[in-house]
Amino acid sequence: MKPFTYERALTPAAAAAAAAQNPKAKFIAGGTNLLDLMKHEIETPAHLIDVNGIGLDTIEPTASGGLRIGALVRNTALAANELVRRDYSLLSRALLAGASGQLRNKATTAGNLLQRTRCSYFYDTNQPCNKRQPGTGCSAIGGYSRLLGVVGVSRACIATHPSDMAIALRALDATVDTVLPSGRTRQLPIADFHTPPGSTPNIETVLQPGEFITSVTLPKPVGGAHVYLKVRDRASYAFALISVGVILQPDGTGRVTVGGVAPKPWRMGSADAALPSGAKAATKKLLASATPTKENAFKLKLVERALGAAIAQAKGARA
Repeated sequence: MKPFTYERALTPAAAAAAAAQNPKAKFIAGGTNLLDLMKHEIETPAHLIDVNGIGLDTIEPTASGGLRIGALVRNTALAANELVRRDYSLLSRALLAGASGQLRNKATTAGNLLQRTRCSYFYDTNQPCNKRQPGTGCSAIGGYSRLLGVVGVSRACIATHPSDMAIALRALDATVDTVLPSGRTRQLPIADFHTPPGSTPNIETVLQPGEFITSVTLPKPVGGAHVYLKVRDRASYAFALISVGVILQPDGTGRVTVGGVAPKPWRMGSADAALPSGAKAATKKLLASATPTKENAFKLKLVERALGAAIAQAKGARA
């Protein structure tokens, strides 16, 4: 691990201002991903800004009937929250499908959104990787790609986003709340928060330098049956081969977001509209622009079958 300096921030604005003064700084809270990356020397921040003393660890109803989740709420607390379990159970189910109990006790809401891909070539510093070192190439293209993306990818990168939580937030139309070093605040729709790789896969979100996430806001509950299905190579603890988050209403309409297939939580309005016609029709819309490799083409059928199971489970939950 490379040497670094360290400070503790006491307010969100102070954290953002401190980051603006040091372009090589990183925020750290739970550190469940960042510390691993630092040990591998994939991330080499010159300065760490510890934000654990800021607060932002509460979950509160909003005036509009939604829910505001502090950036530092731990995944365990969020999954167990009574309002989340009652009104946004897709989020609770997705969180409980992610990582281990020990990691969920440390991982935070903001950190979960910002975790980086688990592409093996990204973690192997002996291999070219445009996401880790821009302009060096993508070893995954033409390499081992079974776990990687089939849609929304580019010629520069086919990595996937690893978050389970983000799949639920996308289906729930969450908003990411931030503060900039100038003190100005922003509200970013989760749909636009993660960026497609294009020719710059090293840029993964729309956050500006020093911009600090303060909370995630959910709109008022939409009702319906909530189902999260995660398909992985081992049941105990693994990132998703694919995952499916579904909210299904009694009339068959609903929302579907898929994980493990793209560099961001993958949702298409056309797929939502096709849900009443079944899993095959919705999957066709979801993955219409897919460009799979020979090794990961199985994900297309896997999404269809998992979505079918999720729809059946949702209908069963209503019965």
